[in-house]
Amino acid sequence: MTRPMFRPPMLAIDIRHARIARARIAATACALALLAGQGHAQTRLDTSAGPMEISRVADGFEEPWALGFLPDGGIIVTERDGTLVILRDDTRVEVSGVPEVFAEGQGGLLDVMVPRDFTQSREIWLSYAAPLSGGAATAVGKGRLSADGRVLEDFAQLYVGDAMPGGRHFGSRIVEAADGTVFVTTGDRGTGPGGTEAQDLARVEGSVIHLNRDGSPASAQDGWRAGLYSKGHRNAQGATLGPDGALWLVEHGAQGGDELNIVRQGANYGWPVISYGVNYNGAAIGTGQAAEGMEQPLHYWDPSIAPSGLIVYSGALVPDWAGDVFTGSLNQSFLSRLDPDTSAATGFAEERIEAEETGRVRDVREAPDGSIWFLSVLDGAIYRLAPAESS
Repeated sequence: MTRPMFRPPMLAIDIRHARIARARIAATACALALLAGQGHAQTRLDTSAGPMEISRVADGFEEPWALGFLPDGGIIVTERDGTLVILRDDTRVEVSGVPEVFAEGQGGLLDVMVPRDFTQSREIWLSYAAPLSGGAATAVGKGRLSADGRVLEDFAQLYVGDAMPGGRHFGSRIVEAADGTVFVTTGDRGTGPGGTEAQDLARVEGSVIHLNRDGSPASAQDGWRAGLYSKGHRNAQGATLGPDGALWLVEHGAQGGDELNIVRQGANYGWPVISYGVNYNGAAIGTGQAAEGMEQPLHYWDPSIAPSGLIVYSGALVPDWAGDVFTGSLNQSFLSRLDPDTSAATGFAEERIEAEETGRVRDVREAPDGSIWFLSVLDGAIYRLAPAESS
């Protein structure tokens, strides 16, 4: 298997925040640092880049799914049952105006995205499992956060897939592209290796969707349903932009075969025709590990780690990690750091950053100050990873 060796250039800040003014970045970073340091205990651990500290920022969440950063230093968090929370200083506000969600199985309120123009638009984007006649489907919509931060006003569903029964594999991450359009990942809905949805160009399951800000399709390809950007994904639960503006994602395999991919328009990523894993009964999946016209992953995990959340790190606080890829594990207890400069049999060399706090990591984000924040489903808490202070 041939994989390109790739090292993104070091950035001063994450590309998702690259157009925010320096003064606003500094103010947000200061507010987040104050929030992270409000009397919570810290765990010190050794890593490849030296000693780090994990500090608890907030806890008490019920199945937290995603987090985002507001320009004024607030933190916005989704809980799978349909609750949207904003933390600011020592206050916690449950935001009203959130859409009804299908909170069964793996469904519910999923990702949150704060656009780069939030200060002007006050838009908040959400992905969620939407209840429909005949089942549920992955949906995405947006509303305006009220001036007091308590109401998501005029929320509108912009895109929804086709209803299917069951509560498995909804995806779903939202990423704002460099040009302001929006990517949304969808799962294959758990139909297994025998399912055809992820390869069907008329269906949205197992896809990346590409939308304009009004919800209209931003991509159109001959023979493809409008809005489809790529196909052949199983269940992508981590996505981000790389420094060159390309979409990166991690997706769950079956028993083995979790993948890291860079997504190209019109590309097919293989599920369920090819995979580095096997079915849960031990049977082979599809035709093997490669097929003509189907992409190879940059990296794969076998056995599975159930990756969730994704960043390509800027190096702002830890220059040694500039350009490295971080994702969480939902079925083990660590943050995975992949080094694109160093090859391994499965793609890239991996460091596993493990502590008591890293149990079942659902989301990973780079904060404006360059620290790495993550959500733990195991104890319903937000944590911050940063270089340890000298003692």
